[in-house]
Amino acid sequence: MSIELASILVLVAIFLVATLYPIHLGALAISAAFVVGMFVLPGTSAAKVDAIVGGFPGDLFIVLTGVTFLFAIARNNGTVDWLVDVAMRAAHGRVSLLPWVMFFVTAAITAVGAAGPAAVAMIAPIGAGLARRYHLNPVPVGLMVINGASAGSFSPIGIFGLITNNVVERNNLDGSPLTLFAANLLFNIVLGVIILVLLGRRNHGEPLAGLETPSDAAPPDVRLNRPRVLTLAGLAALTVGALFFGLDVGFSAFVVAVLLSACDPEGAKGATNQIAWSTTLLVCGIVTYVSLMQALGTVDYLGSQVAAVGTALTGALLICYIGGVVSAFASTTGILGTLIPLAVPFLERQDVSAIGLITALAISSSVVDSSPFSTSGSLVVANAPDGQRDVVFKGLLRWGFSMVALAPPVAWLILVVPGWL
Repeated sequence: MSIELASILVLVAIFLVATLYPIHLGALAISAAFVVGMFVLPGTSAAKVDAIVGGFPGDLFIVLTGVTFLFAIARNNGTVDWLVDVAMRAAHGRVSLLPWVMFFVTAAITAVGAAGPAAVAMIAPIGAGLARRYHLNPVPVGLMVINGASAGSFSPIGIFGLITNNVVERNNLDGSPLTLFAANLLFNIVLGVIILVLLGRRNHGEPLAGLETPSDAAPPDVRLNRPRVLTLAGLAALTVGALFFGLDVGFSAFVVAVLLSACDPEGAKGATNQIAWSTTLLVCGIVTYVSLMQALGTVDYLGSQVAAVGTALTGALLICYIGGVVSAFASTTGILGTLIPLAVPFLERQDVSAIGLITALAISSSVVDSSPFSTSGSLVVANAPDGQRDVVFKGLLRWGFSMVALAPPVAWLILVVPGWL
């Protein structure tokens, strides 16, 4: 058995063991990364450990802890309640429109160049606050934020759009930036409709439409005061820094949180306890093991298996599936840069449309960001209220893996098989 295949089987075993036994999935994944890495990686023991540690997503750890720390302070001092009130006014009091407000706001932020996780980090806590205050199901609200980020990211100046179009150009393939953007936007809008039809009206058996006011006995005080003004200024600085100066969202969130703690110690009290440590361990653990798989050449192995497929249409579908499966656990950005070149042998034969396959691959690799193991999905889980975090995790897990199973064939059937692009 090859190392690449063995690493895939170990990943399956990790999920199986964590499902059958009360073992934390993240801790199990980190343990598996160490054990497998020590057996198969080359070099001395110290070199092997360095390689394993190098796969730990330090940037993801900083984003998850920094953002949840900052918004814990914002929840404590009532800033999130104020932002929820503003969103409610923008929707003219119609609760049923709020998920779409979250969708299009997030899409607009990513369409002008913000990274998807950065936009989700900014909007997901507000969506969680809306869900909590107006008794919305937090799963569809979070999914609308994630899908909005995916929808906007493929604009000609969006992060995913820039990367995809650059890879297409470097490989001398036919491309269409506007087709890529429009197809992803429409696909995510349709997904949004499906999400709200299937999930949006379910909240402990109560319909959401028509609920015009929160059912809290005592609505929160949403008047601006000094701590809230300072928090809003900090969030604005965080947004401007991410959008226009390329500052890291996680580190910037820590800086803002520390400054707010100094200005308003009462509002920061207990905020570190609200950091989603369990979720952070879970996601970082899985990503660490997947990074080891990538270092072992598992993605390249899968690509070589696809290249051996004789039928171009079948190979195109397999490439879309690989994009969906791997991206559910790893970087969508990295997958787009890796898998498009794998499609070159099919595209050179002109058996399938380059624009169609690239767009289908982009959709397959991005809509699975709703997985709780992706950065965007984990941010939604981390910002869910403590009592609902498990519910949100399981909801994103079901939806994310349904996207892994269904998005590739649907995108393939629409964009590749007819050959109309």
